[in-house]
Amino acid sequence: MPVTIRSITITDNAALAKIIRDTFDEFDIPKVGTVYSDPETDRLYDLFQFPGSAYFIAEEDGVLLGGCGLFPTAGLPEGCAELVKYYLSGEARGKGIGRALMEHTFVAAKEQGYTQMYLESFPDFAKAVSMYEKAGFRYLDKALGNSGHFACTVWMLKDL
Repeated sequence: MPVTIRSITITDNAALAKIIRDTFDEFDIPKVGTVYSDPETDRLYDLFQFPGSAYFIAEEDGVLLGGCGLFPTAGLPEGCAELVKYYLSGEARGKGIGRALMEHTFVAAKEQGYTQMYLESFPDFAKAVSMYEKAGFRYLDKALGNSGHFACTVWMLKDL
């Protein structure tokens, strides 16, 4: 069965939180000031009921492989949404699933009227950062908006 991309449901919360935290453990990334310690990580379905947001799940044969969302983070410029909570399980990486999930999120952002996407990451996620570059994101010198994830050191912006 092929990989499907769908909107998040409340039953995805626990599996998604596990994928996110497992990724931070795998790469030994700081946990304070990141999505790892963010209490919203355990309630992503609720978070993405916020107007102007959306979250998508990639799954195969009923197994959740990861997710990617867009959110109108406070303090971002007009028409800009943040690419957020974008994580794949280790087994799902390197197969084009992440790229398809990200592209799906770009389409949804455009449909909601956004003209730019912003993201925050870490140099440790080198393969992801390389994928962002290939997708047209450019580096910024400092953070935009008020994500609350002060530990992030890579900031990027893309025109849609």
